[in-house]
Amino acid sequence: MSLRSRIPTDPQARTPRASDEANHLVHTYRTKLLEEIDLAEMSALTTTDRRARLERVLGHIISREGPVLSTHERGVLIRRVVDESLGLGILEPLLEDASISEIMVNGPDQVFVERAGRLEHLPQMRFTSTEQLMQTIERIVSTVNRRVDEANPMVDARLPSGERVNVIIPPLSLTGPILTIRRFPRAYTLQEMIGLGTLDDQMLLLLAGLVRAKFNLIVSGATGTGKTTLLNALSALIPDGERIVTIEDSAELRLQQSHVITLESRPSNVEGKGRITIRDLVRNSLRMRPDRIIVGEVRGGETLDMLQAMSTGHDGSLATVHANSAEDALMRLQTLGSMSEVEIPFVAIKDQINSAVDVIIQLTRFADGTRRVTEIAVIDSRGREEYRIVSVCRFHPRPMAADGRIHGHFQYYPLPRRLAERLYLRNEPISPAFGVGHSELELAQRTTPG
Repeated sequence: MSLRSRIPTDPQARTPRASDEANHLVHTYRTKLLEEIDLAEMSALTTTDRRARLERVLGHIISREGPVLSTHERGVLIRRVVDESLGLGILEPLLEDASISEIMVNGPDQVFVERAGRLEHLPQMRFTSTEQLMQTIERIVSTVNRRVDEANPMVDARLPSGERVNVIIPPLSLTGPILTIRRFPRAYTLQEMIGLGTLDDQMLLLLAGLVRAKFNLIVSGATGTGKTTLLNALSALIPDGERIVTIEDSAELRLQQSHVITLESRPSNVEGKGRITIRDLVRNSLRMRPDRIIVGEVRGGETLDMLQAMSTGHDGSLATVHANSAEDALMRLQTLGSMSEVEIPFVAIKDQINSAVDVIIQLTRFADGTRRVTEIAVIDSRGREEYRIVSVCRFHPRPMAADGRIHGHFQYYPLPRRLAERLYLRNEPISPAFGVGHSELELAQRTTPG
């Protein structure tokens, strides 16, 4: 049997049997490689030099002991063995594939990826054992000075290369070690998002005016709807020269302005100490003289601090929240605000939300993998009034077409007069596609009470 049949170069063509044989061959040469290298000497080398040394030593082993290989087959074998010894094994080619946005390992026998918004099972990708998967996990978490074991069965961290990693192992996971690697989405421009159908030119004109006029915006959506991607694109509309503070669990935002301070939370160390939360960073940012504060996602007691900042002079701030509709977003903000250790009644939090939040931008991910802005909603209530949500734009989808795609159209509605006046005073144009509401009755017909 040739090496090409034992280590198929096309991952999609691997049968389980061929994959098992390839894994056995890689394991054999990895063992031979570890027998010949000096681990103390290797630890003193840089990552690049370490990889080069391993490739050179393994090349000598193959030349000495066989089998006879073509140049391509030799390269495939060396790459896999070195990846197994130094990198992340079978995950290395997945990490190098730019089309993959997320890697999900459900125990040693199941690997899924997300491409273009759709999940895809890779049956040919398998770890040889639970022990091999755990070795890969331990190699990953060790790069961020973390450990995973029965005493610490969950890890959430960001790799030096930028990927977000989540690990959960038995006894919490009943299906074996679970590894999820989320790659940061590349920074899309708003024009690119128009090309993808996420929004259109009329919506861009409105959103640009809202950002420049320093409205407080909340980007809402479920997991994987593109909240961070849209937030990053919207941040490009902030005029240069303003002092911007970004606060995130994992630093995904890539702002291009000249005066940006990036803050990132920190988990506890292996001794359980040193944790810095989003709330700690939000509170500290208020002492840094920010013009705008951008919070990657509010998910706890920091929501109250963020709302207070928005309503006390930090206009033009942006944040994301996990919610399925504009109405859900307001209720979630109210619930999260109550999670602060400060005892504050719900009605007072409602007052904060009405004073702080101007616009909610709702994102939805459809069955075909596309992500769209499905609503732009203005919060037109004040004080302790019931929430009054006025939709100024909605996406109306049609049933899935024969090509597997979901099409539809955006519909625009007149802007509330109070919002239109703020845009006018900031010399921001209002698209005729929206116009301005002329009566309370007209607005009431499009208003959803909270």
